[in-house]
This record gives sequence, C-alpha cells and structure tokens, in this order.
Amino acid sequence: MESKKTGPIDNAWALKIPEFKEKDNPHRLLEESSFATMFPKYREQYLREHWSLVQKALAEHHVKAELDLVEGSMTVKTTRKTWDPYIIIKARDMIKLMARSVPFEQAVRVLQDDISADVIKISSFVRNKEKFVKRRQRLIGPNGCNLKSIELLTNCYVVVQGQTVSALGPYKGLQQVRKVVEDTMKNIHPVYSLKALMLKRELAKNPKLKDENWERYLPKYNSKNISKRKEPKKKVKKPYTPFPPAPEESKVDKKLGSGQYFLTEDQKRAKKQKEQEARHEEANKRRQERRAQAFIPPEEPVPK
Repeated sequence: MESKKTGPIDNAWALKIPEFKEKDNPHRLLEESSFATMFPKYREQYLREHWSLVQKALAEHHVKAELDLVEGSMTVKTTRKTWDPYIIIKARDMIKLMARSVPFEQAVRVLQDDISADVIKISSFVRNKEKFVKRRQRLIGPNGCNLKSIELLTNCYVVVQGQTVSALGPYKGLQQVRKVVEDTMKNIHPVYSLKALMLKRELAKNPKLKDENWERYLPKYNSKNISKRKEPKKKVKKPYTPFPPAPEESKVDKKLGSGQYFLTEDQKRAKKQKEQEARHEEANKRRQERRAQAFIPPEEPVPK
C-alpha cells in the first residue's frame, strides 16, 4: 500500500477553472439581493468624489450602487440584467474595503475572479489598549517596512486602519496575511513569519523539495512568557499575645521623654546649632582622612 498518493488529485489542482460567462446563466437571477455597509465621516468626501467611478465599475456587471450621505451608508443591489450570482458578494466586499480606507484603484480589483478580500478584526486579540497599539505598530513596522514586506511576500494589498486589517489579493496570499496578523497580535514578532514566508518561497523553487515536508527548514519560535508581576511578600506570623499592642507615643510624649519640651526657644536654637556644628566637624574629619590617604606610601616588598 502506497503511503503517499499522487496523480489525478495533484493534477486536479493544476487544472484551470473555466471562466463563468453570461451564456452559462441565460435565465438571470430570480430574486434581488442587496448589501449595505456604513462608512465613517472622514471617508465621506473621498467616496463622494469617486462614487461615479464605483457606479461605472459595478454597472459593467449590472449591479446598482447607491450612496446615502445622510445615514452614512453604501448599498449595492442586483438588477434584472445581473447574470453572475456571486458578483453581489464581490460588490459587497468592494464597498466594505472602501469604507476601511482602501483606495478605489485597489478595491475595484476584488471584482476579478482570482482576487478576494479579507477584513481581519484585531481588537479582540488584546484587551489592554497600550499593548494593542504597540502590537499594531509592530505589524506596520518603522516607516511601514513590515507591512511592505508582507505585501511583497503574499502578493496582497494590506491596509491597517483602526481596529481592523484589510487585505486584498489571491486566496493563498490572504491566508498567509491572516496568519501573520493573528500571530503578531498574539505577541509573536512578524519577523519570524516573514522569515518563514521567504523560506517557503525559496523551497517552492526547488523541484526536489516540492512534495516534501518543510517543517525542518522553517524557523521555530519558542515563547518566553516572563511574568513581570512582583511576588507577594510572605507574611511572618507574630507570636500570639493576649495583650493589645502599646499605643504609639505622640510628638509631645517624645519631647517630654527627651526633656526638649521644657527648653526655651534660645536653648532649642543653641542645641540645634551645636548638633549641626558636630555634624560639620565629623564630615570635615572624614574629608581630611580621605585626602590624606593619597599621601600614604605603598608597602614595599621586603627583599628575601
């Protein structure tokens, strides 16, 4: 019995999927489908300027687009001439990407058959706001270098906006982008994921290693979760006594015990000055001793 089966299954993936054309669905769609999505206020001006281009791009696929500036929403609907049943899903992804700050030139690519979109919600991975901001910035990298590296290695267009990451590209690239984003938000540095993607690309070029397991070649990440919490101090049990603790002495009691309470203001001032002079004299004495150490000759070895 063969351990690994090859042949028709592998060849099936290599076959090109035939293109779905208008003649394949001559009866059109029976029911109207529509999707709507909200957009933030800061995207209103951009959408208003590019909405004619959006309508023109969707009209080629017989999909109607509406922009409601009062409610702040975008709507896409099928028409009687719509023959592709999946184009409404593509149109929904397009307006969703444009609401997440993806430019029209990139978002319109999702209407192609070999291009898809994925909006990854990253706010649910981290509860602490400071950690969330740091990990999101780590995903972007200095001057956006990490984000650019992800785009080059996955052939996807990636935008980090607010609490989501929007990706646009081929299906395999979107899976890789999602894995990198999720690992980064789980406190795994994106450098490890980028190294793994680079190695996979090089291994795929080698025909001998094409059908082998690549786990041994990929870098392994060992999690080092070092707790920064301070260990609680152990409480030492005091010996049990039936008597309550003695009350603390007040300032007046302390002055009465030392006799300072009965001194006049002149005597207190004289005593304070005397104590200060004694401290100065002690400090001066230590300073003189420290200076005198430099003049003490070192001990010379006695000749045998």
